[in-house]
Amino acid sequence: MKNNHVTVLEIDLNAVKFNLNYFKSKLQENTQILVVVKAFGYGSDAVAIAKSIQNDVSYFAVAYTDEGIALRESGINTPILVLHPHIANLELDIQYCLEPNLYNEKILKSFLLLAKGKNLSQYPVHLKFNTGLNRLGFSENEIELISSTLKNQNYIKVKSIFSHMVASEDSNEREFTLKQIQSFERIISTFKNQLGYKPLIHMANTSGIINYQNAHFDMVRLGIGLYGFGNDPEETSKLRNVISLKSVISQIHTIEKGESVGYNRAYIADKITKTATIPIGHADGINRRLGQKVGYLQVNNQKAPIIGNVCMDMIMIDITNINCNEGDEVIIFDTQQNVEDLAQKADTISYELLTAVSQRVKRQILC
Repeated sequence: MKNNHVTVLEIDLNAVKFNLNYFKSKLQENTQILVVVKAFGYGSDAVAIAKSIQNDVSYFAVAYTDEGIALRESGINTPILVLHPHIANLELDIQYCLEPNLYNEKILKSFLLLAKGKNLSQYPVHLKFNTGLNRLGFSENEIELISSTLKNQNYIKVKSIFSHMVASEDSNEREFTLKQIQSFERIISTFKNQLGYKPLIHMANTSGIINYQNAHFDMVRLGIGLYGFGNDPEETSKLRNVISLKSVISQIHTIEKGESVGYNRAYIADKITKTATIPIGHADGINRRLGQKVGYLQVNNQKAPIIGNVCMDMIMIDITNINCNEGDEVIIFDTQQNVEDLAQKADTISYELLTAVSQRVKRQILC
């Protein structure tokens, strides 16, 4: 069914390509790029993003199998790494030519058994090592276990070995990050000797690309940077904004002194106030913390505070000093600075603000 929601998330594919080329300029010529399009492309449109750059990258990565299937069903043929596969979905990974990250003994042996049962030949898999994030991944002392499991079989082949940086954007944690890199290099050296061939090596995320050239290895993983955020104001200023969220004014009210606005009478007018109702709410991704004049929208280049509580489908803003009409455009965010500012006011981060945008909000692709 066609999405007729008047609230729109605009996705600028020219900005995507600009940002990709910006990060490519930081790499050695032979360093490959994996682009992360999990969580609907960080809240945008994973299929549109992937289609626009599939000829310019070596890999895509998704969090879960269903995200990879969506890319395959849209015609994306680029290799896809599934970062957090589950045993229940491994057959689907094979069916859709998705490459699972095997992160512990149980999933490694489960996939190997499945590959043997299907008589696969050198099916590409990836191995993740935990070097400090303590989320997913083998430990260094499990190298012998992995090697013995993979020995004398031809059903699967390790396409890459990777790890994940904990705090590559934080200069205060530089010592910790350098220790992570050293640990990973030690793992690589030990494991390659036992494996007998050289898989791809990757560790650097967006901030790792920027701050740790010595950790670029064979491939880097570009995530939030593709969407215009460098995790550093200076780097972000060099990138282009990809995602803009816009709506319209549905109705304008004049509120008398003493009248209330919204649920639980959270706003009481202390003077005659003009308000506008906007068709976007917490079901669309507007954090409830932005109510009570904490957050704001932009109408005709002026900030309009959100008053009262954020409703499920609507918010109300104060337009007392703004010349506007019903049907006029309203900007929730259209720059990286808007996103960062709203995220800070909601006591969260840009990642959460972007990925929170509901799928019921219409996506509009700008080419």
